[in-house]
Amino acid sequence: MQVSARQIAALLDGIITGDPEVTISGPSKIEEGLPGTITFLANPKYKEYIYTTRAAVVLVDKTFKPEQTVIPTLIAVENVYSALAILMEKFNSGISIYAGIASTAVVHSSVILDAQVYIDDLVIIKQNVQIGEGTKIYGQVFIGDNVKIGKNVVLHPGVKVYHNCVIGNNCVIHANAVIGSDGFGFARDNDGNYKKIPQTGNVVIEDNVEIGSNTVIDRASMGSTKIMKGVKLDNLIQIAHNVTIGENTAIAAQSGVAGSTQIGANCIIGGQVGIVGHIQIADGAMVQAQSGISASVKSLNAKLYGSPAIEYTNYLKSYAHFRKLPEIVLQLRTIQTQLDKKDQNIS
Repeated sequence: MQVSARQIAALLDGIITGDPEVTISGPSKIEEGLPGTITFLANPKYKEYIYTTRAAVVLVDKTFKPEQTVIPTLIAVENVYSALAILMEKFNSGISIYAGIASTAVVHSSVILDAQVYIDDLVIIKQNVQIGEGTKIYGQVFIGDNVKIGKNVVLHPGVKVYHNCVIGNNCVIHANAVIGSDGFGFARDNDGNYKKIPQTGNVVIEDNVEIGSNTVIDRASMGSTKIMKGVKLDNLIQIAHNVTIGENTAIAAQSGVAGSTQIGANCIIGGQVGIVGHIQIADGAMVQAQSGISASVKSLNAKLYGSPAIEYTNYLKSYAHFRKLPEIVLQLRTIQTQLDKKDQNIS
């Protein structure tokens, strides 16, 4: 696809500096910019590359002022990342999919399909499933009994949706994610053996949720595990049974949330964060990567770091002292030695 800088500027409501007729055929990173591509400058750390990149067009913030000659055509926008999201969607052709129902798909006769549903090769859809208009189901997806899927949902290759789960509108679930597997529920008998507790609930995913590859969301033991609207989950995340994740919360890769914990709305949780079960985290919490949350967080917009996590600025102060601990101990020993000598002289 060839588009001109003029067309891109019109799409993004941007202001052009340079040649408006220069054409581009795809995106590239600013430090690896290739002729005929478009790139962007949003992070000041990459500012030096705008003077050396070979890309034909660069998206910049409207506040950007070049300090030397810039060869590419510039398109200035209000928000570079928002503009980039719009632009990348135009270039993202995605994986090809069968138009209609592929002959190798196995779809139960009781399934209700709205208009323009795409079902690719080797998909299995069990009985009493409902699928909304415009939904795309890629190869090797499994959908269990009584599942309800909304409009314009995308299930990428290998997704597994267990029985009775519900997925809202405009959701994207990436490859090999598992929705509705059993929660980790066991009871020990008098002999110390584990007896499985049946997990009779489901998973409810609301609208506009995106779930990364290999993420697993367990079904509730009773009731529902709930992923509220606008939630974004990265790859390789474990969400245990009966967890609730509030609206527009984002969680980065390799994090885990134990059973029955409630996470508020608009939280940002870094990678490799561990959260224990049966606690509540208030709205707006920000948790740094590799932190461990072992107790409820009641304050709105809390910033946490460490394991177990403490208030962010307190952690930074404590860590600054911790790094100097050997020197501090040496100083204390020196002072103690001097005091001991003084005591001996007095005696």
